[in-house]
Amino acid sequence: MRLLSLVIRSSILAWLFVSLIGCGSSNSPEPAPTSSRPTLAAVIASAESDADPTALPLPTETPPPTNTPAPTATPEHPLMISVGRARAYEGSEITIEQTLAHGSNYERYIASYLSDGLKIYALLTVPRGEKPATGWPVIIFNHGYIAPSVYRTTERYVEYVNRIAQSGYIVFRSDYRGHGSSEGEARGGYGSPDYTTDVLNATASMKKFPDADPDRIGMWGHSMGGYITLRSMVIDPDIKAGVIWAGVVASYADLFAQWRRPTSGGAQVVPPSTSLRRGWRTELVEQYGTPEENPEFWDSISANSYLGELSSPIQLHHGTADTSVPVLFSELLNEQIIAVDGNSELYLYPGDNHNLSQNFGTAMARTIRFFDEHVKGTQ
Repeated sequence: MRLLSLVIRSSILAWLFVSLIGCGSSNSPEPAPTSSRPTLAAVIASAESDADPTALPLPTETPPPTNTPAPTATPEHPLMISVGRARAYEGSEITIEQTLAHGSNYERYIASYLSDGLKIYALLTVPRGEKPATGWPVIIFNHGYIAPSVYRTTERYVEYVNRIAQSGYIVFRSDYRGHGSSEGEARGGYGSPDYTTDVLNATASMKKFPDADPDRIGMWGHSMGGYITLRSMVIDPDIKAGVIWAGVVASYADLFAQWRRPTSGGAQVVPPSTSLRRGWRTELVEQYGTPEENPEFWDSISANSYLGELSSPIQLHHGTADTSVPVLFSELLNEQIIAVDGNSELYLYPGDNHNLSQNFGTAMARTIRFFDEHVKGTQ
């Protein structure tokens, strides 16, 4: 109706204009005959019949503001690979704390270094003999889960370290925080980045060690140490090669779906909690949802999501009768690396256990050959 009123008003003004012209001075042209001039009533009637509101542009209205909040990004978590890459790993000078009985062709020490301001202890071996011009090649040795309350620097993995050290490598085996005499709290490997941080600071510290070649550093890991090795390699591209035995190397989604461990009674249980109060699964699910509900987050904390950026080769070993870590984890990782054109070797040992006890010599010989080729550079 408002639009129609405007149209009618415009028509009336036009009629008046025409009428005024007709009443002009004597100098004006002769007016048109009265019969041809429209009356006011006729103008209004014409305006009412011709006005089509749909044919005229209507004023646009600004939509009312909504209260829908903008989407927010997933909050950062220290386990995210991007967060691990963004932080610095400076390590420190390595301090010799104690000299141990020497090995067949190498010296043995208990040493220490700094990680997040914590004093972390480690077993250190250094080859005897003439040091190469660039320094000795290095293997950062990442042990598997051992209850922190019973962990000792010089116990467990003795023969593993011995075989690598005899082959002309510095071996640096970190006592993760909260283990042995190391400072800090042992919060576990899977719900916290602490142990990976300690290992990456061990790597940085070894680059400063006078007898070491900072450009020839590899990494070995078993079980939980395999998880730490894989994470370290997707964070630090300076690690030249990695060897993983019976590694917990699946994505977090697969850890949820596939990881169960048998008890002596045959029941299936999840691995030990890495929190003093609640398991890491519970804490992460409460904050971020399940892998099905929030796959973006769970991918962001899984090293498997970053294999396309992994430039260093990996060698995998797993016994098919392993009851602690499914052989499927190594098989999946091998397939995932190959799928992105990466360099992976997989060795399966039929009927062997978590420690490859039946095939230890064979697996270790393959390990040394791999390190010689990709770290030492002699093959």
